[in-house]
Amino acid sequence: MEKLLIEGGHKLEGEVEISGAKNAVVAIIPATVLAKGVCVLENIPNISDVTALFHILRELGASVRMLDKRTVEIDTTNINDPVVPYELARTMRASYYFLGSLLGRCGRASVSMPGGCQFGVRPINLHIMGFEAMGATVDIDAGMINADAPNLSGAGIYFDQVSVGATVNIMLAAVKAKGMTVIENAAREPHIVDLANFLNSMGADVRGVGTDVIKIYGVDVLHGSTYAVIPDQIEAGTYLAAAATAGGDVTIRNVIPKHLESITNKLEAAGAELIEGDDWVRIKRDPAVPLRSINVKTMPHPGFPTDMQPQITAMLTQAEGTSIVTEGVWDNRFRYVDELNRLGAKIQVDGKVAVVVGPSKLKAAPVKATDLRGGAAAVIAALAAEGTTEVEEIGHIMRGYDNIVGKLQSLGAVIELRTYPNEMPKAL
Repeated sequence: MEKLLIEGGHKLEGEVEISGAKNAVVAIIPATVLAKGVCVLENIPNISDVTALFHILRELGASVRMLDKRTVEIDTTNINDPVVPYELARTMRASYYFLGSLLGRCGRASVSMPGGCQFGVRPINLHIMGFEAMGATVDIDAGMINADAPNLSGAGIYFDQVSVGATVNIMLAAVKAKGMTVIENAAREPHIVDLANFLNSMGADVRGVGTDVIKIYGVDVLHGSTYAVIPDQIEAGTYLAAAATAGGDVTIRNVIPKHLESITNKLEAAGAELIEGDDWVRIKRDPAVPLRSINVKTMPHPGFPTDMQPQITAMLTQAEGTSIVTEGVWDNRFRYVDELNRLGAKIQVDGKVAVVVGPSKLKAAPVKATDLRGGAAAVIAALAAEGTTEVEEIGHIMRGYDNIVGKLQSLGAVIELRTYPNEMPKAL
């Protein structure tokens, strides 16, 4: 069993380099299936979700070769069996992106129902509706989603709710479909734009990304490409929130400041000092001065990202007054709150609203990572807590944060990854 041990009360100071975006790369890697040729992806984060996707590619018949620690060469020439079984898909939601890419390449696909963090209903119905509009036959049998479409055709598709996953999957299927596909009420997140840019670098014709109407003109062949993944907006926001919580002076490098505006605006409103450069953001905060209470509501891009909601809630435990955090995307993303309250936070949850009263004097206690971003929130709170906090179930955190221990150590945090023997069951 692995745990994080975090001694709180230390300011964060220095510089940290942001890795490639998890939410972009988990769509781009399945997209390589569509290429007739070799793809080279740069700025790849070293996270367990990426490792799982490489495992799936290899099981499908692809060649995956690391050229260096941040660059991978993927050759999907020999893929011929479009089936992703449960044991490969169960650890992550993004495995379902192989539905769109395999359907576009092979005309059929079978992928297990996805795993990943469980904090709300993640309906697959929008994906299925889009595939069926393009002429696919889709059924779910024994936990497998089976799609069959020997002749995919472009179609007009309207999502009655914004869905990043469905937008990605329809884009992947549509790039080689006959004719034009129009996605209305499409997701607009930076990683959607990054996926489109990668597809276009392979010869696709995707237009309108970054708006709520995406047009995709199908092409016959996609070629290989060399492409660099964008920096991770959420990783950058997490370190900014950590610095605002613990206090200090931290420069976040390899970022796109425009992608961070919804986050940095809230941090400034809470009293942190932000300075921006072309590809860096610096945050300063005196830990002796409490933050200011603010209200936050998560929304689809360009609103405040739901993937930053737990981290900013952890930060607001150190704000003076009452803050209101409203979750506008998922139904049940406050499971981590019990862990923060174990550390001494004063947070009450009513449905999709959390009321945070602070500043709280946090004290070390055993806590667990309930999910990827909830785990990040636990780490942030532990940085401000008195004593040494143990964070368990950290596999969630490793799914999305590249070298989080080393990066925090470089900023002066007292944190270590420790392995313990698994406990044996007690005798009856």
